[in-house]
Order: sequence, then C-alpha cells, then structure tokens
Amino acid sequence: MAEAPYTIFNSRTVDDIHREIQEVYLENARPWVIGYSGGKDSTTALQLVWDALAGLSSEQRKYPVYVISSDTLVETPVIVSYITGTLDRIKMTARKEKMPFETSLVYPKTEDTFWVSLIGKGYPAPYNRLRWCTDKMKIRPANRFILEKASEYGEVILVLGVRKGESATRDQVMNLHQTKNSLLLRHSSLPNAFVYAPIVDFSLNDVWMYLLSNPPPWGGDHRQLVTLYRNANGQGECPLVVDETTPSCGNSRFGCWTCTVVSSSHSMEGLIDSGEDWMLPLLEFREILMETQVPERKANVREHKRRNGRITRDKDTGKLVRGPYTLEFCKELLRKLLETQQKVRSIGPDPNIELITHAELEEIRKIWRTERQDWEDAVPQIYADVIGEYEWIIDDTTSFSAADKVLLSSICNEKKIPVTLVAKLLDTERQMDGMSRRARIQSQIDAVFSEDWESEEEILATLSVNNQQ
Repeated sequence: MAEAPYTIFNSRTVDDIHREIQEVYLENARPWVIGYSGGKDSTTALQLVWDALAGLSSEQRKYPVYVISSDTLVETPVIVSYITGTLDRIKMTARKEKMPFETSLVYPKTEDTFWVSLIGKGYPAPYNRLRWCTDKMKIRPANRFILEKASEYGEVILVLGVRKGESATRDQVMNLHQTKNSLLLRHSSLPNAFVYAPIVDFSLNDVWMYLLSNPPPWGGDHRQLVTLYRNANGQGECPLVVDETTPSCGNSRFGCWTCTVVSSSHSMEGLIDSGEDWMLPLLEFREILMETQVPERKANVREHKRRNGRITRDKDTGKLVRGPYTLEFCKELLRKLLETQQKVRSIGPDPNIELITHAELEEIRKIWRTERQDWEDAVPQIYADVIGEYEWIIDDTTSFSAADKVLLSSICNEKKIPVTLVAKLLDTERQMDGMSRRARIQSQIDAVFSEDWESEEEILATLSVNNQQ
C-alpha cells in the first residue's frame, strides 16, 4: 500500500500556526518585513501572518508589519498588475481594519536597472555564470529597505515564504543560520535582521490546499493567482495536487520578461498561449537578447576588450574574451525596445505602458555621452524617430558634436591614432572643466592610457602569427 503523501496538517492545524506566529510577534519587540513576490508561497506566509495578528487585540498589534515587493521594472506586465492590485487592497483593508500593515514597492536605483546596465553600459544579457541582474535589481533594493528599518528600530524580523525541500542549498542555509531554541534564523548578510519562515514545513500541496480553502482577508479570492500559475505554465490543470498522478503547475516561476538565464520563457509563452498574445513583441525582443549569447554572434555585437579597457584571452582556447555590447549594437537595442513599446501600447491593455522609463533614458544618454564617446547624442534622435519629441535635460557643460567627431576621426586616421583614445581623453578633460580642484585629472588620464588600445584586427593578426610559429 502506497504511503500517504506528507502534509503538515496531519500534525498541526491552521490555528496552531496562528498561535505560533502570535507568540513570535509578541515575544520579539521588533517590526516585521514581509517579502511578497505575488507567488503562492509568499501569499501563504502573508495571509497566515495577517490572520494571526487579526486574532490579537489592537493594543497588542503595536509593531508595524511592512509588506514589500521588488519591482525590477522588467517584470512580466501581467504579474506587475496583479501584485500592485493586491498591495493596494492590502493597504486599504489595513487602514479600514486598523491592522499594522504597510505596503511598499522597492525599485533598483536608476544606475542599476536592467536597461541602464544592458543598453547604457553594454552589459551582456545575463546567463548562468553571470547573473549580474539578481544583485542589482532584486537583492540591493530589498536590502536597502530592510537596512533602513533596522537603522530606525535597531533590529527587524524578515518574514519569508520559504519552504524546506525547495532546494538542497536553501536547506543548508536554513539549518546553518538556525538560532538555538528559537524559530528565528540569523540573516546570512544583514547583521541586524532575523528571518522567520512560518511555512518552512509546508509541502507544495499544503500551500495550495491552504490558499484554496482560505480566501485572502484583504478581499477577493485566489482565483486570479491560480489562473496565473495555470496560464504561465501552459497547462489547464488546477495547481492543487490531489494524488501522485496529478500534474502540478506549482513549480512555475514568474519573473522578468527579459530573462535570458533560462533557455525558454515558459511562463511568458504560457501566458501568450492563454490569450495574452499582446505580449508576443516582448517575447520577440527577448529572443534578440538570447541570440547575442550564441558564440558565433558575439564578435558582431560585443567589444573586443572588457569594460575596464583590458584585453583578455581565454587561457584554454586563446580566444578573445568579449566585453560589453558595442555602442552601435546598444543603439540598435534601444531603437528596437522603443519600437516594441509602441507595439504593446497599440495592441495591449495599457496604452501608456512603459518598458523603459524616461529616467533610464536620461541615464543611458549620460553614460553614452560621458563614458562611450557618443558625441552624436543618439538617445534623443532615436527616441524622436520612434516615439516623437521629448524635452530632454539640457547639458550645460562643454560638449562635443557629431561634426567634431567626424573631424577628430579624420585627423586620428591620418595620424594612425585610435580615435576612441583621443575622444576619451577629451571627454576626461571636459568632465573636469570648470572645477576648482583638478587633482584627479592626472590619474584619470593615466587610467585612459593604461587601457589596451590595440585594434581587434591587430590582435587577431598577432594571434595568427603566434599560431603559425
């Protein structure tokens, strides 16, 4: 006879879990921060905490509970709409019922966003060995919020919807940071933060059983959440697993529509197949980013040297290790992104949707002008071509023009000097222009000269000669 699947509800009731949450809340005079992603696990944790605190008197509910959600600015639009709608309902219901919950969306700094990093600085699309996006766009914004509250209150308790068994790594981390005789874990990197995981022993079935049996206290039901999981997974089954033969869509992951870490965006494809076909242009843009990871394509779209100006060769193959996307390719990406934005505005539910913000466009413009020698000032031109005119921030510093670039190129070609070298030196001087103290100018000039200035053709020619010897 087959053994019955594990469920926490064989040993504990929902009331037992509520009492545990109440005890942790009352015994630890610290504010709580609940990480809410809109998914099943964080929703379960949030709802359990809400219902538990609702069972306390208003005098006992004296420690604030902050519900935070990270918006990377490239989240799947359908998911963003769902999360913001839920946070709005939580906020209104908390005020009405005098619950200690406050909601907040946290964002990456403009200089850390996906588009500023990828199109502005030329970072290659993330992949397994280079997930630069996670730290910049997810971890840092949440940690800033937590550190602010820790600074204000001394310590905070971070409530997470994590479960044992989700991954071996997570199990190890949770066991490593367990504090003696306590339900709290020490945060792995934030010294003044403790972690409480109220659903740590829940199975996947337990999560769905709880959600489908208990409507959210902030109103509505969980049907939209169930539908999102079902549609994003491209399956028609309800995510509730009733026996071992029932397929589950509980492993579905919602994330950034630009994600190139995975080979296929099953969630976005599932949403499109389920009727959200206006998202097809987003999927097509993602494919452009995916193509840049093809080895044969890298030489066409990426610089031959790194962002630090150094030329690096693979120690095993001797081939060049490619650096950031070229400025010309970044211009193509920006144009294509704005065209994609126009498409989804015309065929999607939101005619004002922004795939890239104006703050990001201004930051990209600044980076191109000051770091990548875009003397043509291409961002306003591209924007005008695709969308129309916009009142850009006026740069009142001394700047060079496209005509200056043409003249400089002519002179440098005649003298056989890399035009980018001279342009970078001129930009370095321009940025120091008007400053009363210019102590750093010499070190910055030295840094420019210390870069590798061999052209790709010269490097390949040298490699060819070396290989023949």
